[in-house]
Amino acid sequence: MDLLMILTRIKIALGQPSVFIFLCVGIILTFKLRFLQFRGISRFLSFLREGMSKTKDGGNIKTISSFHAMFAAMATTLGMGNIIGPSIAIILGGPGALFWLIAYMFVGGVIRFTEVTLALQTRKKTAAGDIISGPIQYLKLVSKYISAWYGGIIIILFAVWSAVQSNTLANIMFKESVPKWIVGLALATIVMIVLHGGAKRVGLVASKLVPIMCFAYLSFAILIIFKDIAALKNALYLIFSNIFSVRAVALGFVGGSMFTAMREGIYRSIFITEAGLGTSSIPHSMSDVKRPTDQGLLAMYSMVADAFLSFISGLLVIVTGIWATVTQPDATLVYEVFKMNSPVLGKFVLIFSVSLFVLTTIIGNSFNGTQSFATFTKHKYLEIYKIFTAVVIFTGALVKVPLVWALVDVVITFVAVPNVISLVILTFRMPDYFKIKGSN
Repeated sequence: MDLLMILTRIKIALGQPSVFIFLCVGIILTFKLRFLQFRGISRFLSFLREGMSKTKDGGNIKTISSFHAMFAAMATTLGMGNIIGPSIAIILGGPGALFWLIAYMFVGGVIRFTEVTLALQTRKKTAAGDIISGPIQYLKLVSKYISAWYGGIIIILFAVWSAVQSNTLANIMFKESVPKWIVGLALATIVMIVLHGGAKRVGLVASKLVPIMCFAYLSFAILIIFKDIAALKNALYLIFSNIFSVRAVALGFVGGSMFTAMREGIYRSIFITEAGLGTSSIPHSMSDVKRPTDQGLLAMYSMVADAFLSFISGLLVIVTGIWATVTQPDATLVYEVFKMNSPVLGKFVLIFSVSLFVLTTIIGNSFNGTQSFATFTKHKYLEIYKIFTAVVIFTGALVKVPLVWALVDVVITFVAVPNVISLVILTFRMPDYFKIKGSN
């Protein structure tokens, strides 16, 4: 039995109970915070208006503006996960997996709000002015052992995520005759340069690149989707009629059940949004915002971009029918869709946007990994971790795709389950942390 088979069996064993826990936590928090997804809209819009007039960073070199913090977080959630994740979910779980991928984002929004608010409420500063924050910090309120477990595993997760991103771009560029080692080396070098600039440079780079890459990708993708209205209608029918179905051929040894679409969709959604992992709270916690709940709302509603981008990516592979032609995870599926519909321009647009997606995601993940490592080690040995990150990014370009995705799913489970259970405990233990301005 090879490593891929072992990881897949572990994923299946943990998958169903984990998915149940994720959904239950999202529903519990939704009720506990009185459907904040709807109730917080007015305060969010008010905060948005206030923030637009003062988006420049303050004088504190250790913090960044609220909106740069949001873009730094979006740099990790808006990335190759949104492009490749939906297609992986559909290949393994059928078109119905796309429904669950989007559905989880509704309850996942309030989970992210809770994570970000707690990260800001519990952050501390060292004597040198460095900020210690994120899940490692707020989990200490539940148990120092849970915090230590999370801290050790999350450092591994960020490394695996970087490997996924590097591997995806390397496989796409390899189709254009670019050696994989060149892609890995280029990404590692750029990330090291950006990380050297600290939080402000990460936020600045992300705020410039995120809008550009989204516009380029979405413009072309929407043209492809609406080119055939009949195919679009059929795709929507396939999604809603296969919510509880099994794609037996594609699953093979994976072992299908009526919950396969749910499991695959929710796992990909957690990977894409990071809601439940707590990792998106790390850049948000670097914000100079005055009210933690305001940043929490900004984090929650920014998931609309995740949902839209993921839905478009999922529709692409269903509308064109390419999902039915493969039986194993394929990181280049969307590339094939763009190339199939426009051999020259489509290929160029995808390579351009994907390169930016991968770059910003790796930058964001590397920054989050550095912050987690710093919190875990009290800001010691950071240069060693940065070098380790660069090595992972380089070698990730050479890793096999199915193995990396299986490893991601297993590591996600060990990180997310203790985190979301702790969120419920803290929400009930410290309700005053989550009161938004203007609410009762």
